[in-house]
Amino acid sequence: MAQSSYHYDVIVIGAGHAGTEAAAAAARLGANTALLTTNLDTVGQMSCNPAIGGVAKGQIVREVDALGGLMGQAIDATGIQFRLLNCRKGPAMHSPRAQADKKAYQFHIKHQIEQQPNLDLRQETVMDLMTEEVDGVTRVCGVSVVGDAVFLAPTVILTTGTFLKAIMHTGKAQTEGGRAGEGTTTGISGALNRLGFQVERFKTGTPARLNAKSIDYSSLELQPGDDTPQPFSFLTEFLNASDQLPCHIAHTNDAVHELIRANLDRAPMYSGQINSTGPRYCPSIEDKVVRFADKNSHQLFLEPEGRNTNEVYVNGISTSLPRDVQDQMFRMIQGLENAQIMRYGYAVEYDFCPPTQLWPHMESKLVNGLFLAGQINGTTGYEEAAGQGLIAGMNAARKVVGKEPWVPTRDQAYIGVLVDDLVTAGTDEPYRMFTSRAEYRLLLRQDNADRRLTGAADELGLIDATRRTRFQAKLAQIELAQHLLKEARCEKIPGDVYLRRSEVDWAQMCERVEGLGQIEPQAAQQVLYDIKYEGYINRQKSEVEKQHRLASKRIPATFDYDRIGPLRHEAREKLNRVRPLNLDQAKRISGVTPADLALVLTHLEGKKKPIE
Repeated sequence: MAQSSYHYDVIVIGAGHAGTEAAAAAARLGANTALLTTNLDTVGQMSCNPAIGGVAKGQIVREVDALGGLMGQAIDATGIQFRLLNCRKGPAMHSPRAQADKKAYQFHIKHQIEQQPNLDLRQETVMDLMTEEVDGVTRVCGVSVVGDAVFLAPTVILTTGTFLKAIMHTGKAQTEGGRAGEGTTTGISGALNRLGFQVERFKTGTPARLNAKSIDYSSLELQPGDDTPQPFSFLTEFLNASDQLPCHIAHTNDAVHELIRANLDRAPMYSGQINSTGPRYCPSIEDKVVRFADKNSHQLFLEPEGRNTNEVYVNGISTSLPRDVQDQMFRMIQGLENAQIMRYGYAVEYDFCPPTQLWPHMESKLVNGLFLAGQINGTTGYEEAAGQGLIAGMNAARKVVGKEPWVPTRDQAYIGVLVDDLVTAGTDEPYRMFTSRAEYRLLLRQDNADRRLTGAADELGLIDATRRTRFQAKLAQIELAQHLLKEARCEKIPGDVYLRRSEVDWAQMCERVEGLGQIEPQAAQQVLYDIKYEGYINRQKSEVEKQHRLASKRIPATFDYDRIGPLRHEAREKLNRVRPLNLDQAKRISGVTPADLALVLTHLEGKKKPIE
């Protein structure tokens, strides 16, 4: 029987949060795209916590939305509780977060994928990557799948999550699989090794799920949603505050901690059963008890998984302890004394590729046309995965038609910070985004993501007419508000100058300036922050200009660092591995000094004296 073959421009392997955004972005740009997944019933599934957003992660979701992505509209349509975090801090720290109806979110994403023109969703198990040698360059040309078939394409995007050679651990029990009830993928890991990729191991974990009817909520602290919930998508006009479900807070105690200490020899992370690194910022309860031995209590957040299920996600108690220890542990927590465990917590070990093997546009350096996005790059989190997926999908589609890649810069987006951190510095633990990672975070607020990115998205072809019209209307509102304030006089002072006073708010200005009260809230917020923080914003813009001057000093991808005799061995080794595209990226490589950069610049300029 002849082998079946299918031809596409872009093939995406894996239909999680990275894969769905990658496939949708490629298809929006007109690329004939195939999204391959081992199970159509898990497209867009939330493998761990039923939530989107959070500190810095919420900013990424807003950016994905500003670039025409799926995640923002999906959580607005299926969220069951919305909260804006860090409201007592400055606007650069404000971060939206929402609990999702887990299944509804998954179905929403799947439906959007099914509706997307130029995109075929297929249930296929990929066995191997296909490559060819062209003029001494290794190029991807497709994938082979179970059933004696091949999918052929000049670009392939790997978004395999935690499924590469994955093993789940609960105590001594080990099961192959990247998610409870599902299997693992081994062929792709073998292909990556064969092609010369560095492949390492990370681990992540998940907590138990409890039955809501067995929880005593009367003894727990209530955590309601915001009275005026803020949407993630710039296209969502309104969210119903009364339609939200509450979360609750519980606490561990000394008895729980003693139980855990007494059973550390049965915990895979401490028994030697797991040797790989886990996420520093989402540690297991075992890690918390050991690392923070002085604390006698840790907060637990009880988060409903949906409107039509009793399952409750217990955020803050990720564990791979044996079943009997998990049973005892929950009985010791106030409010959970009679709680029934519906799913036990477990840890997952999986293969990933250190991301310094990628160019900033997410294409691998080793294999032309092969892109990687999501947890395969050593990140953790739905939001980080979505941001990478969108960049990979867009650039794969651009490559097919011979266009130059596009990547947002560090001063343009948290996604730019994420990508640059990964490909420049790599990661020795599962990477997650924080506001502290962004040096220009006052410019990268969650409220202005559309002003930063939607114009570029329009030029790239990523957005539709509805978003374009909505965005242009908002810009017009901002321009009108700025004009009204500049023309107005308050105590003989221009209105925009008067608004800078700390005691003056927008409502007061609306009473003083005719027409200002008609400005839409989103536009009003932008103008308010621009004026209130103008001095700080201008200072950051000045720093950005300096960085752009460095970034303008391009370094050819084929630049020979070995011919710079005085260059230190460590700098030569790291520059050769990362292959920075400009001096700005090069200076962020750990171990590369200003003196090293001066030598590189001297050689770039043909032995001329380095420019200060």
